[in-house]
Amino acid sequence: MKKLLKKSFRFLLKSFLWFTAITVGMVIVFKWVPVPATPLMLIRAVEQKNKGTEIKLNKVWVSLDKISAHLQLAVVCTEDQNFIKHAGFDFEAIEKAIDHNKQHENKRGASTISQQVAKNLFLWPGRSWVRKGFEVYFTFLIELFWSKERIMEVYLNIIEFGDGVYGAEAASQEFFKKSASAISKEQAALLAVVLPNPFLLKAKKPTSYLRGRQTWVLNQMYLWGGKLEYYPPK
Repeated sequence: MKKLLKKSFRFLLKSFLWFTAITVGMVIVFKWVPVPATPLMLIRAVEQKNKGTEIKLNKVWVSLDKISAHLQLAVVCTEDQNFIKHAGFDFEAIEKAIDHNKQHENKRGASTISQQVAKNLFLWPGRSWVRKGFEVYFTFLIELFWSKERIMEVYLNIIEFGDGVYGAEAASQEFFKKSASAISKEQAALLAVVLPNPFLLKAKKPTSYLRGRQTWVLNQMYLWGGKLEYYPPK
């Protein structure tokens, strides 16, 4: 019995050490290396194939300095207004989401931009506690090893803006026929407001609801002073 317990303990310890080494190594590698694809991109491609439609995977990696400052601010205003301040988790937003979800049927999330990067880059879609636990772990790692600029750069290069459209550059070319560096603040706000549901909310055909959300984001951007100030890079 003791031998079995020792073997089990050694196996678990080795597994833990290997898992830690591999995951930390992946996070460090992606601190500099452009992300070639994400699990979500591959899942969407399989879904397209199963539907019998053309597989579309439109993505173009660009550095953060080639993405409009308007878009960087717009996604902070819509997705995570404490992005610069928090260390990966916005506990105030989490508390508000819990209170809201207790009283309303339409559920509200509180995922930060850092959490969304962790989920999209390393994990699979889902709401299980296991996946959420891994999300917390990877969020901690990217906040530890990456700068806020790098988190924003990866986020804006892998986030889903529409069916088969990933990243700011691909979205800007697809919807506005221009590079991500050249989009206006109005176009940036429009891209930002489709992020909660890029299949239902379409930047190509904005509804009155979407235009209303766009106006709200533009007002938020104005209140921020029109630009996003990053802390010094790590």
